[in-house]
Amino acid sequence: MKPVKNNTDGRSTKQLVGLVAGPVVALVLLLVFDLDPENPLVGRTAAVAALMAVWWITEAIPIPATALLPVALFPLLGIMKGKEVAATYFNHIIFLFIGGFLMALAMQRWNLHRRIALKIILLIGSSPKRIILGFMVATAFLSMWISNTATTMMMVPIAMAVIIRLRESDPSGKTSRFSVGLLIGIAYSASIGGVATLIGTPPNLSFTRIFDIYFPQGPEISFAGWILFGLPCSVLFLSIAWLLLTMFFVPKNGTAATDIQVFRQERRRLGKMTYEEKVVLILFSLLALLWLFRSQIALGSFVIPGWSTLFPVPGFIDDGTVAIAVAMLLFLIPARSQKNSRLMDWKTARGLRWGIVLLFGGGFALASGFKESGLSLWLAERLTGLSDVPPTVLVASICTMMTFLTELTSNTATTEMILPLLGSLGVAIKTNPLLLMIPATLSASCAFMLPVATPPNAIVFGSGEVRMSDMIRVGIVMNLIGVVLITGLIFLLGTTVFNIDLGLFPDWAVAQ
Repeated sequence: MKPVKNNTDGRSTKQLVGLVAGPVVALVLLLVFDLDPENPLVGRTAAVAALMAVWWITEAIPIPATALLPVALFPLLGIMKGKEVAATYFNHIIFLFIGGFLMALAMQRWNLHRRIALKIILLIGSSPKRIILGFMVATAFLSMWISNTATTMMMVPIAMAVIIRLRESDPSGKTSRFSVGLLIGIAYSASIGGVATLIGTPPNLSFTRIFDIYFPQGPEISFAGWILFGLPCSVLFLSIAWLLLTMFFVPKNGTAATDIQVFRQERRRLGKMTYEEKVVLILFSLLALLWLFRSQIALGSFVIPGWSTLFPVPGFIDDGTVAIAVAMLLFLIPARSQKNSRLMDWKTARGLRWGIVLLFGGGFALASGFKESGLSLWLAERLTGLSDVPPTVLVASICTMMTFLTELTSNTATTEMILPLLGSLGVAIKTNPLLLMIPATLSASCAFMLPVATPPNAIVFGSGEVRMSDMIRVGIVMNLIGVVLITGLIFLLGTTVFNIDLGLFPDWAVAQ
């Protein structure tokens, strides 16, 4: 990939243009266009949103820094009180992220994630197609729980060891195509796996909080509720991706199977499972079970009661409560292999991605500003013309827009810009907002074409094994498959899981 030319202050041309364009666009909206003469807050909020959008898209300043703009600008422009804006930056969704990420850091600290990955690969087999499947399943599973960047960083060195061994045993050159498929498979499955759970990828968490801000009377989007839709979507998408990659990159006349000893040697290096790994695995399993069974699960006429009903006020307990409660145990349980140490220490915990926390907060603040200022209502009134568009076409268009937009922009920042608009659109055209917001959220994690689209794409491209042309050729097919798959599943499965009646506009959306 051709490097972007930098100027003397270290910024690229795109960043310098964005640095100037953002304030210019904001000032034009603020001083030239009076969007709503009866409510000046609409124009002021739109100006802040435009400034943040331009700076987020161009990365004129660090993305988390842009997320802090509402803290300063909303009070100064009279949009929201400072203490109200500040409160949006720390909430139960943030604690869900923090608790989940602390568990992920504990897994990484004690190498549990590596052991899980190698176990999955050993179980699946060593033929070329099975190797790709094994790596993809392992990567997707880990990405359901820990950062897709960290998962990819861990899996790529293991994959390179396999590629080197294959080249030694098969000097014909057939391995080169296989190696591309293997590495791209890791990148794709890291993104696909994150779709399955609420904590798997930042856009999922952004959606739950923005939906809660916009529609406080709406249904709770719980960990268990999301996984009922996200996991089938992830499994189906992963299967299609594997079939596509093996078709593109595994020669029909075959590539030599890898000696299974490569993986066994890797696992032997880890030694026997340590006390710390066992305890972290138990806590990880406990956390997943507590998330899944916190609220009751209805399977037709059969209902599994949620464990939260055992407490005085079940409604006070959310997924963030569970995440922090289990994460705290990591700081309490002693480690045996290190003297005077616990399963988690603060040195390790400092690895938590605070930039993402700020980015979440900025998106939540922006969504609150849209609602409090009346901008969401103003947008809704101007979007009523889309009521005649068939729902299937509308959802497919939204998926296409999000997928290709996030090829060039931060998927979390884009999600936080677009979801408030889609919430307003749902109200405007009398369509359940979930029907529009959920597909957009999922599509934000489905950019597969360019190295800059996601950190996993960048990591495998940086290995030097993958060419841009390979990534684009397969990626554009994957992008289009994602659009069709997500559009189809929201109507076939999502309507049941999220109780979406296509012929009924829900009362909780009317009351927003």
